[in-house]
Amino acid sequence: METKIYEIAAGIYRLSTHVAEIAPPAGFTFNQFFILGDEPLLFHTGPRRMFPLVRAAVAKLMKPEDLRWITFGHVEADECGAMNDWLALAPRAQVAHGKTGCFVSLNDLADRPPRMLDDGEVIDIGGSKRLRYLDTPHVPHGWEAGLLYEETSGTLLCGDLFTQLGDRAALVSDDIVGPAIAAEDMFKYSSLNPDMGATIRRLADLKPRKLALMHGPSFEGDGAAALVALAADYDRRVS
Repeated sequence: METKIYEIAAGIYRLSTHVAEIAPPAGFTFNQFFILGDEPLLFHTGPRRMFPLVRAAVAKLMKPEDLRWITFGHVEADECGAMNDWLALAPRAQVAHGKTGCFVSLNDLADRPPRMLDDGEVIDIGGSKRLRYLDTPHVPHGWEAGLLYEETSGTLLCGDLFTQLGDRAALVSDDIVGPAIAAEDMFKYSSLNPDMGATIRRLADLKPRKLALMHGPSFEGDGAAALVALAADYDRRVS
């Protein structure tokens, strides 16, 4: 395996590792997003055993020891499995997450106390990059779920939303909703609940210009339309 690097927006890098053994023959991608700034930020750490690959990718962009913020959508191995490896490597690094995630899990699991974020709170990492935290409980799963929106570039870091199979181009402008619906049919990974559609439509109100998927390609185009279409599919499933 190798971790490929692609700049999806100015100073925002997709670190992508394709694992052919998961859901063959298409395989499955695990993506982290590294955001350069005065206080560099990593969204998703990857699983613990993938830490050497992700660390090597980050090292091509900056000294990994200078990482400042570690964030992720929810508490799950592929999202934060290497969290403490990063805390051990980078002495200034701190985990940042919503209140539920901190109270329920991260105050205990993280080797250093995390920063607790309010819904809508902004982390200004410098270099014109501002990350707004958004509570999205149970969307797509985990009551502590939350996402980040980089305001300057209009990039929504989507976590597990739009999960799909395969190893497509790093940045696409075609359909990401159809493949996500197919993956949901296969994995049934979402915690279906009556608020799903409304929560996703609130994300659409941001009118993101780019969608950074954890499992799949990043998307450039009408992010709001893609989110509304995904919300409609979840409404159908819930009803």
